[in-house]
Amino acid sequence: MTTTHQRGALIPLLVIATAQLMLVLDDSIVNIALPSIQRELQVSPAYLPWIVNAYILAFGALLLLGGRIGDLWGRRRTLQAGIALFVIASLAGGLGGSAAMLIAARAVQGLGAALVAPNALALITTTFTDRKVRDTALSLYGAMSALGIVAGLLLGGVLTDALDWRWVFFINIPIGLLVLAGSRTLTAADRHPGRLGAVGAVLGTAGMVALVYAITRFGEDGFTDSIALGLLAAAAVLLAVFVRVQARSRSPLVPLSLFGDRNRSGAYLTMLLLAIGPMGTFYIVTLYLQQVQHFSPMQAGAAWLPFAAGLVLGAGSAPKLLLRLAPRVVAASGALLSALAALWFSTITLGTGYWPHLAPAMFVLALGFGLGVLALTQAAVYHVDADKAGIASALLNSAQQIGVALGLAVLAGIAATVTARPRTLALGSGQALVTGYGTALAAAAGLLLAAAVVALLTLSARPPAAHDASGRADTSPTPK
Repeated sequence: MTTTHQRGALIPLLVIATAQLMLVLDDSIVNIALPSIQRELQVSPAYLPWIVNAYILAFGALLLLGGRIGDLWGRRRTLQAGIALFVIASLAGGLGGSAAMLIAARAVQGLGAALVAPNALALITTTFTDRKVRDTALSLYGAMSALGIVAGLLLGGVLTDALDWRWVFFINIPIGLLVLAGSRTLTAADRHPGRLGAVGAVLGTAGMVALVYAITRFGEDGFTDSIALGLLAAAAVLLAVFVRVQARSRSPLVPLSLFGDRNRSGAYLTMLLLAIGPMGTFYIVTLYLQQVQHFSPMQAGAAWLPFAAGLVLGAGSAPKLLLRLAPRVVAASGALLSALAALWFSTITLGTGYWPHLAPAMFVLALGFGLGVLALTQAAVYHVDADKAGIASALLNSAQQIGVALGLAVLAGIAATVTARPRTLALGSGQALVTGYGTALAAAAGLLLAAAVVALLTLSARPPAAHDASGRADTSPTPK
């Protein structure tokens, strides 16, 4: 690859990485500002969580729709529309004078994010034809997916303390405008014939809304919440009907042929499990740092810097490893490293030291996550037909978003249940918390071990061809 080629790829590379960073940043940056928002706008405790949940719900539920729109309407155009919506919604959120306005702005941000995320990932395959540059772009994309959460905690604290809570919204405006300007350098794939089936779109979106909302409620109200259980049942029915409609549709929202490739299906399932573990662990350990070790929000955010370092190393090393090793080996090794870290975390005590215990585990957790995410991203989006790249990317994004939501709900639920047991409470409040957190972290290790098993059983047993730069379907046999 020539130096000129490398320079030509730099701006598109930065555009895609920055777009992904901005979207993930908003998963966590607002959390730090919630107490300030509640004080200034006098937000009811019942409505406060929705300033966070409205974004997560819209983002997770509309990803499939956003990916398919990109396939049909054009990915660059769809990404640009999403960024524009995101910027406008960020301005509205920063100017918001009521909880209702903030919640509406966050929902529109989620819609914008759902248009951007799958198409940013799909644009990697059309913009970067050189394998080395494309792998680098995927590494950055994967790294931004988790770095954004750490950056959100740090930046949210800095902006809220130094300026005002409104700046957690305003910060998106210059970033979004720069991404919008730079998006002209992305190579737009041809628009593909077809139409967006209205019935499939309604069923798929309604099913995803019900599923993501159910998971969110489980995280807030526990696994016996009747509304959440009803939503889960509704999601199962809607998605079952959706699959049946897709099987008969000439223009499906989700072409079921994508799941005929065992390698790709395995990547989606492994991503779901992999996202549950590290992101749930992130949440539990952050609670431990603040509630047991009495870290301030800023200190808790800064404490995760080893996680950022591990992620950079993992995502940076994965492309070279994937040229020599099978995706199943890289993904399974990454999941096992993360499982080891979660198990390490599960041994926390009231007086666990940060540097000898927590910091190394954070690094190993992220190292494994970085390795696994890139291997799974390649398996999901490489060798896919050009007219299905957007929806293939959206399915991977959906698996990750649902995994993150499940990780928060499942691990928080386990921690709360164990902590509340009478025999646990008898140990004292601090020890009860530690016992609950330790049990939840051990469960995270189990989920990550399951991710490693799924990767070994489903992903390809040979390295992808180093020379391949096409977006066409892979005709190689699936693993047996």
